[in-house]
Order: sequence, then C-alpha cells, then structure tokens
Amino acid sequence: MSDTPLDTSKRTWLIASGCAGAAGAAFTAVPFVASFQPSERAKAAGAPVEVDIGALKPGEKITVEWRGKPVWILKRTPEMLASLEKTEPEVADPESKRTAYPTPEYARNQYRSIKPEVFVAVGICSHLGCSPTDRLQPGPQPSLPDDWTGGFLCPCHGSTFDLAGRVFKNKPAPDNLEVPPYMYLSDTRLLIGEDKKA
Repeated sequence: MSDTPLDTSKRTWLIASGCAGAAGAAFTAVPFVASFQPSERAKAAGAPVEVDIGALKPGEKITVEWRGKPVWILKRTPEMLASLEKTEPEVADPESKRTAYPTPEYARNQYRSIKPEVFVAVGICSHLGCSPTDRLQPGPQPSLPDDWTGGFLCPCHGSTFDLAGRVFKNKPAPDNLEVPPYMYLSDTRLLIGEDKKA
C-alpha cells in the first residue's frame, strides 16, 4: 500500500464526476418513483363525492358516480316507507346480516339508511353485476307480481329488490344492494364514500 497523496487535480475530477453521477441518478429516479404514485384521475375515481339533494322531491331518484359505480339516491315517500313493512317477510335478508356486501352499521335497519326517507345504494345487482331498473310504482307490471309494492327489477335474470334494496327470496341475486359508506354534511348535502361522522 502506498502512502503517496493523490494528485489534487485527479481528486477534484473524481469528486466532480461522482457528484455529476449522483445528480444524474437522482434526476432519473425522481420520475421513475413518481410513476408509482396514483394519477389525479385515479385519485378522483376513488375520492368521496359530494351531492346536493336539496332539490330532490319525494318519489324522485338521482344517480351519481362513485368509484366508477352508479350510486342511487332515492327520496322515499311515506307510502314507499310503509311498503317496507309489507316486504319484510318476503325478502331474503331483512336485517342485512349477509356479508358479501357488508352493510354499514347505521344502515342495518328496515330502511337501510341513516334517515328513513333518503335511501342511498350502489345500483349494481349482487348476482352478475347488471344494473337494475326502477320499478318504483306499485301495482301489476310486466315481469313483476300483481301485488308489487315498488322497488327495482334486474332485467338480466329477474332478481327483484324492494325500496330498501333488499332482495326478495328465491331470486338469483345472493345479497341485497350494497349501501356505500356515506354521511350527511348538512340536511341537504351528502358525502358518498366516507362516513367518519355517521
């Protein structure tokens, strides 16, 4: 081993080239590491959705998109709410105890909602992912029983749901419609996708 000192000009060049190499590696790594972060579009797709329901009248339903899924918000009339008592013995899971689509604790009631008059559900059938259609009016209708009290019909395989999204017995759908996490920001504003204050 030699104890002779390194030429100072060589030392300067070695330090300079080492620093340049480190800087180049950092500039190369930053975009590479940043590519692992979710895009703004991906963040927005999973973000909670704020909805104003102030103009929603009894008997009306609106649909919003959350995480690429249709979310229904139905303002139920007193007659619609009364129909849930009648359908209680006819639905497969009246207390929402099945776990395929766990129902939030605040929606494990006859209405499956925080406030009885406002129903919030993901509009996707639990059978094969079709989107049920509105059959909100009571009475005889094609593909429905004569004593129909109102609800939803999945046209793909005939699953029917009451006005709380509970699937009727002996239907292909294995579970009730999903109730997403949600909370009230005010009497007329909902936040779909988050339920910290519920």
